[in-house]
Amino acid sequence: MEKPRSDVFPFLDRVVYLCLGDVVYAGPTRNLLDYFGSIGFPCPQLENPLMYYLCLSTVDRRSRERFIESNHQIAALVEKFKHEGQGIMQGNLHENSRIINPNKIQMNYGKPNGFKVIWMLYVRTLASIFNLKKHGIKQMFMRLLCLPIYFFILWAFYNEAKDFQRAFITKSGLIFNAIVGTYFISIMNTICLYGPYRTRYYEESQEGLYSGASLLLSWNLVSLPFSFISAFASAAIIYPILGDITESIDYVYFSLVLWSCYIYAEQQTMSVMMFVKNGLIAAIVNIYITCIYVMLASGVLRSYKGFEDWLYYLTYVTQTRYASIFLHRNIFKQPTFNILPYNEFENCTFITNLIQTSSNANLNSNANCRYASGKAFLTERFGSKNFNGDIYQSGDFNLNFNLGLSFAFSLGIMVFNKFLYLMPLPNYITDKFRE
Repeated sequence: MEKPRSDVFPFLDRVVYLCLGDVVYAGPTRNLLDYFGSIGFPCPQLENPLMYYLCLSTVDRRSRERFIESNHQIAALVEKFKHEGQGIMQGNLHENSRIINPNKIQMNYGKPNGFKVIWMLYVRTLASIFNLKKHGIKQMFMRLLCLPIYFFILWAFYNEAKDFQRAFITKSGLIFNAIVGTYFISIMNTICLYGPYRTRYYEESQEGLYSGASLLLSWNLVSLPFSFISAFASAAIIYPILGDITESIDYVYFSLVLWSCYIYAEQQTMSVMMFVKNGLIAAIVNIYITCIYVMLASGVLRSYKGFEDWLYYLTYVTQTRYASIFLHRNIFKQPTFNILPYNEFENCTFITNLIQTSSNANLNSNANCRYASGKAFLTERFGSKNFNGDIYQSGDFNLNFNLGLSFAFSLGIMVFNKFLYLMPLPNYITDKFRE
């Protein structure tokens, strides 16, 4: 009630005064006059108490001096209520060591435990998603449909690709676009959806309502099922282009690795958004970081054989290396990629055998038949400079090893974020989220 009339005062049970997000008074109306009188602000006779204390709780902006003075006064009122307000909230008033409690009603509910806090944050997030308002529809669309729509566009471009020699490069490019698209869609979704929850956390944490770890746990409990569904639906769109859809276990593995990429990019974005308020700047920072490890470790834009030793070993500390190797190995291990023809009219089988057994270089008709199998392609793209063995026997190409490490990076950055959001931050960072 912006301007409450005096005649409604007897009919109000409780009243709350707020200023700049802080509580000046909250409690039974019957204790309002006694409380403010006890701290040195009695209500003058013939004044409307509701209006008088509303003015007392309002910043005076008529001049700079009055603005500063009223700010200090309100800060003192807020601090006073923090120390003496518990008795007011319970219907009690301590005055000269005497407890005034007309009805003897106890309203001390206590502070909720950690599980209740996380549950309420979880329910609040779900309530903001499952509604028919604009914000809820936007969240549902971005969480469930953005990634599948992107993969449908990839399907439209790659669906007509034939299994000829160029399929090695084409399907490797499709895998690359799937990884990059998953990273970037995850970054975009997190920037758009996580920002309001992040800002609300900084505002509510000022009151000690919950910690950053509680926020992240509740967010992950909501986000992980949505991203899981989205990743599996997206993989189902393009996997028939890449492999045998009857091999259901390979499709599941393919989907899981895409899901791990989504989780990793989401958690990385949340780390940056802890310090960066502006969504555009946070997006640029995350895209820049992602482009670095995608170009370095995907094995598509540049073969590992072309790296200096220090760059090659640097790929081991990126999640992209293990995701890309797993997806490529998952696809190119198939018998389909053994000695693919050059095109509809030229077969590479005979030429390939000649290349392997003859040193004659005058073989111009099928010079583009460079890959005898998927193994040869993987050796060229992901083998190191000094690697000469069977790449399928290498520990770096073990499917379970790469799948496990891909998820280990995602789980690791989730744990890192838990500790990051528990760290006390300088005031100049937290204040900009509370403006």
